[in-house]
Amino acid sequence: MKPPCEIMVQKVLPSIRAELVRVMMFEYGCTQNEIADILGLSRAAVSQYVSLKRGAEVGFSKATNDEISKFASQLIDGLTVKEKSKGMCRVCRLVQKSGWLYKNAPEAGYCILCDEIEDDQD
Repeated sequence: MKPPCEIMVQKVLPSIRAELVRVMMFEYGCTQNEIADILGLSRAAVSQYVSLKRGAEVGFSKATNDEISKFASQLIDGLTVKEKSKGMCRVCRLVQKSGWLYKNAPEAGYCILCDEIEDDQD
């Protein structure tokens, strides 16, 4: 049995990044280099997210996609490291609340790390 945090890191976070990359590129016109700088990724990783070689495993709800779009806009405007962490945790929690984790790994339970990170950052 994998713990929920491992499932989230292996499956969900790459999918969130992939969607962020696509939104930043196609909705906001950012270049791969700009996205790489903002997200702290290599340009090659950004290219793989755009081409769906990474992060194509999770389908998101409309609410989650809306939150990712909002977060992408905030990232472009500039966020601190803490604000970036909170934004990623907000999206991650939406994925969990949508039931994705339970449907795909019912034995895993829910991840509590995002709540702990949010508490530590306040």
